[in-house]
Amino acid sequence: MDALIEVTDLYKIYNPGENEVRALDGVSLTVQEGEFVAIIGHSGSGKSTLMNMLGCLDVPTDGTYILNGQDVSHLSDNELSEVRNSEIGFIFQGFNLIPNLTALENVELPLIYRKIERNKRKTLAMEALRKVGLEQRMKHKPSEMSGGQQQRVAIARAIAAAPPLILADEPTGNLDSKSTKDIMAILNQLNEQGNTIVLITHDDGIAANARRVVRIMDGRIESDTTREQREEVYNNGFTIPGFEY
Repeated sequence: MDALIEVTDLYKIYNPGENEVRALDGVSLTVQEGEFVAIIGHSGSGKSTLMNMLGCLDVPTDGTYILNGQDVSHLSDNELSEVRNSEIGFIFQGFNLIPNLTALENVELPLIYRKIERNKRKTLAMEALRKVGLEQRMKHKPSEMSGGQQQRVAIARAIAAAPPLILADEPTGNLDSKSTKDIMAILNQLNEQGNTIVLITHDDGIAANARRVVRIMDGRIESDTTREQREEVYNNGFTIPGFEY
């Protein structure tokens, strides 16, 4: 496998000087193509800042971020926008669907920005909605769907153009337990089909779905463990600091 994400000595410093805040303090992280990685941390840990960096929503104060072979560490806003549009599929906690558009139209919208012609983008959008089990709801608007169904639309929107990276920010934060289970099953299925997924969460139970868990605290990576490593530790009666099984 090739590295899709290569982060080296990443810093994000606010108010440089005597009262500086190091939201990221020398973070290094590599994610291979096809991995399912959860980045977990409590409020103020730096996970949201790291998500902004990985999602090309912000640039670091210092350090290097290589995404799919391109150094995106210090690009302009317009250049970052182009990278986001071509390289990343976003799934947000709040769904971010357009209320007056149908599910199909919501999924098609970012494909328009990618300048994909009409017939092809409709085909891609329909296939993405089928993958998340919404083939019977394509003409429904967000207000006519449950929270879980809306998040499925958001997932379909993220995967429709087959971007190299799917970045999911607290994707189950607004869902009940059943919908949460359904959404995590879809993400696992997408990963099994070869999609690279980075999941941002504060919830240990959600993070445990991932094959690899990276815990961040005070702007630094505290632990980085695979599912097999966690199971071995658990089976031998040990614990990983801060991790709930």
